[in-house]
Amino acid sequence: MDHVDRYPFHVIFRLLFLIMAIYLPPIILASQSPRRRQLLEWAEVEFTVEVIPTDETFPPDLPVEEVPVFIAREKARRVNELRNPHHLTLLAADTIVVLENRIIGKPNDAAHAESILAELSGKTHRVITGVVIQHPQVEVAFAEITEVTFHTLTAGQIKHYVERYQPFDKAGAYAIQEWIGVVGIQSIKGDFYNVMGLPVSRVVQALHKLSLH
Repeated sequence: MDHVDRYPFHVIFRLLFLIMAIYLPPIILASQSPRRRQLLEWAEVEFTVEVIPTDETFPPDLPVEEVPVFIAREKARRVNELRNPHHLTLLAADTIVVLENRIIGKPNDAAHAESILAELSGKTHRVITGVVIQHPQVEVAFAEITEVTFHTLTAGQIKHYVERYQPFDKAGAYAIQEWIGVVGIQSIKGDFYNVMGLPVSRVVQALHKLSLH
């Protein structure tokens, strides 16, 4: 009995498919967010970081659901202008917080952060992450939406969080994985990790599909 007889083609193909389903080729992450880096590390995705400063303005008539995808695509475009080699897959993302169809940005200072959290207190807001994955000759783009509802927060809770955690680099002035998320969030509808900055399971599924091209 020769080697082919002992290992039929369909068995070999299945083994190769399973290996590819586990292994992902290295990618480029066009983001300086430590939370996105952490999530990709948890997912065991090999990556390098390349970031080019990007203008994050967007057309004023753009629907809010499309804003983070627009910005993520701009981040990808800026890195693609300079990167080499071009055969690697590029991942870019941007996250916004939306309250009553209004985008809540990053706070300018402590007073602004406290004001933002007071607005979010007792209400439901949306966290939308736009993802753009560019594979040679192929682009995958999508927006993931998670609804987050805060309990009514006291002024003391808000002040404590802002003073201790200084969330000045975070859209919506909070990080769900920090103290304010543990004690202040009533419910979440959708992907928890999306609120951290990347819907990592959906990203990994897209990367797997692209790796089979």
